[in-house]
Amino acid sequence: MSQYLLPKFVMDDIVFEGRNQEYGAYLLRRIHDRIMSRSLIIGLLFFTLLATSPVILKLVKGFIPKAEDELLMKEVVLTDAPPMDPSKPPPPPPPKVDPPPVKDQIRFVPPKVMKDEEVQHEEPPPPDLTDLKDKDVSTENREGEEGGIDASLQEPPPAPAIEEEKKEEETFSWVEQMPEFPDGQTAMSKYIVNNLKYPSIARENDIQGNVLVQFVIGTDGSISKVKVARGIGGGCDEEALRVVKSMPKWRPGKQNGKTVPVLFTLPIKFRLE
Repeated sequence: MSQYLLPKFVMDDIVFEGRNQEYGAYLLRRIHDRIMSRSLIIGLLFFTLLATSPVILKLVKGFIPKAEDELLMKEVVLTDAPPMDPSKPPPPPPPKVDPPPVKDQIRFVPPKVMKDEEVQHEEPPPPDLTDLKDKDVSTENREGEEGGIDASLQEPPPAPAIEEEKKEEETFSWVEQMPEFPDGQTAMSKYIVNNLKYPSIARENDIQGNVLVQFVIGTDGSISKVKVARGIGGGCDEEALRVVKSMPKWRPGKQNGKTVPVLFTLPIKFRLE
């Protein structure tokens, strides 16, 4: 059984016989081989040019003449010094300048022996009785100090010691070892359930929610500075404060192995069953 190979355009006519040949697929199939041949030729030319570009550049550079560096060599002749005239005297040397004398920082005055009447006092001597003969020193009598000691000659009493104001310890929000309720979290939840009383006003008005209570746990585990951070009203806020204030001492928090005060936030739930 013989088999015949038909040209591609004949095959396209057979395939698209009775179909819309203006849709675009017919034209694409007809020009597909021509486009692929052109693309293959252009790709080969581009690859060949890219591969041979170093050789082409080397050949092109060989035809460009190189500019030779011109070295200029010039001979520089220095003129000789003028001859010295033996009849002319040489110039005088510069005057010698002596350095200023060094001043003594400490002056030593040698002692000099003089007579008493030649000695001049720097301060006038105190007046003697002859100078006070015609002068009224005072017209007021003053009694002496008790005990015969002038108070102005005594040393003043020492100033009272000033006590430094005690600085309040820094309160931490988060530490390495957070405070804990005695016997753990389960015991705290049980304590709150056993001691919390639902306010009648909140029960009648169907008020439910969480009351956030903030307080500081001191270095000894005591609770202080209790306040409501977020409340729901209906008497629930006051009841939450009462329960927290009635709690026993906690295990204090520690930072770097040292007990420190810690700010703690505790949510207390109010739910109607």
